Amino acid sequence: MNAAVRAVVRMGLYVGAKVYFIHEGYQGMVDGGDNIKEASWESVSSMLQVGGTVIGSARCKEFRTHEGRLKAANNLVQYGITNLCVIGGDGSLTGANLFREEWSGLLAELVEQGLIETDAIQKYSALHIVGMVGSIDNDFCGTDMTIGTDSALHRIIEVVDAIMTTAQSHQRTFVLEVMGRHCGYLALVSALACGADWVLIPEMPPEDGWEDKMCQKLSATRSRGTRLNIIIVAEGAIDRHGKPITSSIVKELVVKCLGFDTRVTILGHVQRGGTPSAFDRILASRMGVEAVLALLETTANTPACVVSLCGNQSVRLPLMECVQMTQEVQKAMDEKRFEEAVKLRGLKKFAFHVRFSVCFCPQSNFNVAVLNVGAPAAGMNAAVRSAVRVGISEGHKMFAVSDGFEGFYKGQIKEIKWADVGGWTGQGGSLLGTKRTLPAKHVDKIAEQMRKHNINALLIVGGFEAFESLLQLYEARTTYEELCIPMCMLPATISNNVPGTDLSIGADTALNAIVETCDRIKQSASGTKRRVFIIETMGGYCGYLASVGGLAAGADAAYIYEEPFDIRDLQANVEHLTEKMKTSIQRGLVLRNENCNENYTTDFIYQLYSEEGKGVFDSRKNVLGHMQQGGAPSPFDRNFGTKISAKAMQWVTKKLVETFRQGRVFANTEDSCCLLGMRRRALVFQPVVQLKDETDFVHRIPKEQWWLKLRPLMKILAKYKTSYDVSDSGQLEHVVRNRPKESDASVAM
Repeated sequence: MNAAVRAVVRMGLYVGAKVYFIHEGYQGMVDGGDNIKEASWESVSSMLQVGGTVIGSARCKEFRTHEGRLKAANNLVQYGITNLCVIGGDGSLTGANLFREEWSGLLAELVEQGLIETDAIQKYSALHIVGMVGSIDNDFCGTDMTIGTDSALHRIIEVVDAIMTTAQSHQRTFVLEVMGRHCGYLALVSALACGADWVLIPEMPPEDGWEDKMCQKLSATRSRGTRLNIIIVAEGAIDRHGKPITSSIVKELVVKCLGFDTRVTILGHVQRGGTPSAFDRILASRMGVEAVLALLETTANTPACVVSLCGNQSVRLPLMECVQMTQEVQKAMDEKRFEEAVKLRGLKKFAFHVRFSVCFCPQSNFNVAVLNVGAPAAGMNAAVRSAVRVGISEGHKMFAVSDGFEGFYKGQIKEIKWADVGGWTGQGGSLLGTKRTLPAKHVDKIAEQMRKHNINALLIVGGFEAFESLLQLYEARTTYEELCIPMCMLPATISNNVPGTDLSIGADTALNAIVETCDRIKQSASGTKRRVFIIETMGGYCGYLASVGGLAAGADAAYIYEEPFDIRDLQANVEHLTEKMKTSIQRGLVLRNENCNENYTTDFIYQLYSEEGKGVFDSRKNVLGHMQQGGAPSPFDRNFGTKISAKAMQWVTKKLVETFRQGRVFANTEDSCCLLGMRRRALVFQPVVQLKDETDFVHRIPKEQWWLKLRPLMKILAKYKTSYDVSDSGQLEHVVRNRPKESDASVAM
């Protein structure tokens, strides 16, 4: 929430509006007085890394009454506030819309009571509302993610990872209760992220007899050598008859039926706390900026809107339509229309992945190999686990190739079974081993190994080298028939530099590592004199980590290859920081992509800032290096790797069936050699040969990169005089181009 508050304040000031904090939510609006204070640029400094909300939030019974809303209207008029940015759940947003609808009537009453002048009705004729959804449950329809959800998942996964070590040591079963009184998103997605054995959520009550099925599953996994079982229960979980299923009930069931040593952990409000994740900071910052722009465009007849996330786009949707759809979910659950509730909630896409179970269907007689290529990336192991288990469920025999194509041509290929990938989801790096070796030099030996092991399909998980490898294998099909098989690549690289996809497995974990380190580095200067930090990030020639990491960490500048800069730009940045340091700002942060410029090195920039900042601030430098590649994968990368890999294996199965003729698989068309990438919110299979024209092979980056649109946001939030001509939603092409120096608008949150 604090990232959203910061973005609204700074974007509001940027467009020339007065911005006000309303402390303690609607209670502060009703009480007025010191609860309503004007915000300044400096008042939102150092907020990004703080959890919760620094302006406070409170439930307010009085605002639900007409008299309470009358007091609130009077308080807003005293400050000339006619634009409200509301960050909250569906209850808060519904209340805001009711307030907006009553506004003119409330002003008329205030005039009658002599509390405001008659001309105030004309001057403050309309109240404009824009909402942003802040809810860890992700229970609001119309947006892919709500502010706070990803951070809550981080807290849950941190606990699960810690529990797993002790559970494996003592051969225990853990029942983990997570929040979600009416929504099972946290439970379902955390179950997917940690490879839980069973999950119980309110929208998908288990069929009658679930107790026996669950115990059978736990017993089966234990018999295959698993030392630990995890069951995740949403606090609002129910059975088909509406009877609550609590964590204590589940524990008693496991102990009674199986005799397993079982423990219960109830996370409670731990899930709401802690430092916000990189994803949440970026999401909230983008939503905050979009909310201010939406307020600038509203008219008296514009319905209230809510800023939502659709794929990687910020969009505006009618507020009450989203609220009504959200309420329809609860209505469907109350009427036991659970399938409809799941569909409305958008949980169906996750349901398949958490139902992994050994399938005893007839064998397909197809052999599928999976390997990692390129540098390690967190989430690779989750992708391999998903591929192996979905492949086995589809009836295929799965083979694992060690050490990429180097291991392939050396014959390091062996069958991999269901139990072999147990516990892989939360493991960082690449357990299969990975190398940057390309296949072209040894394609004859690779073809020989494919023939020897009768490999019928290939799944490659990796970065830019994996993309190049797939191109080489496709081109070698004319010489080697063994390569005429379905081949699919999943993008996995921290650099996020693979064409054909907006996001790659591993990039989110790297972003979190960068942001966490930047937080610690900035904190290290607490109590010292003013200081600027120069941080070097990885990424090759791709500036994704520096740009998006800079937005999430609150950087003052981020130097990247895709946006050329010269000594004049560097000097302007130094002067800008010098001016900021003369205010109450204590710390500055500058990120530099490792290959942004061969002459303006990290040392050069550090020395420049040190010299030019003499007498105003000190400078320090830090090269983050390979710590960005390490660590346990984030919830996003675990889930993304699992989902995208499962979809790839379903595609492989389909292609194997389509291309099986006269006792063999033969696939030589372009669409049988694909990259599976995320484009906006859709997972799309794209022939690799068609992606060649979109690629800069010299610098190993796509020619067009969506995240470059985010760079103006970072500059605006760092107080640069820049322009923001086009929003992600394409709705605001003219809003800020000729922004006024001053505005009569007042924005409150």
